[in-house]
Amino acid sequence: QVQLVESGGGSVHTGGSLTLSCTASDDIFNIIETTWYRQVLGNQRELVATITRGGSTYYGDSVKGRFTISGDLAERYVNLQLNNLKPEDTAIYYCKMNGSNWLGAYDFWGQGTQVTVSS
Repeated sequence: QVQLVESGGGSVHTGGSLTLSCTASDDIFNIIETTWYRQVLGNQRELVATITRGGSTYYGDSVKGRFTISGDLAERYVNLQLNNLKPEDTAIYYCKMNGSNWLGAYDFWGQGTQVTVSS
């Protein structure tokens, strides 16, 4: 069973917007926090934004003021609103949820969604 499903990636021009979504399967519960990462092939993974069960949020310096993370971890979904996109935002975006299933506590990862920003 696919445990995290991401959607919403695509291709936009500089200044455009996208909304990414991450939804966990029904067998995942007790999600403590969710983080979006991004990675360009050959580069290190970069933390984009985090949201906790209590609603606290954190953003990487390169996206502050442009991206917004939101969601309901009890309902197993998180969104990432990407505004004022720049070519350097081009990457594969991954969602990670710290939660549990019947086997125990794990970091669950999505398959990634491509975001491409052209000038």
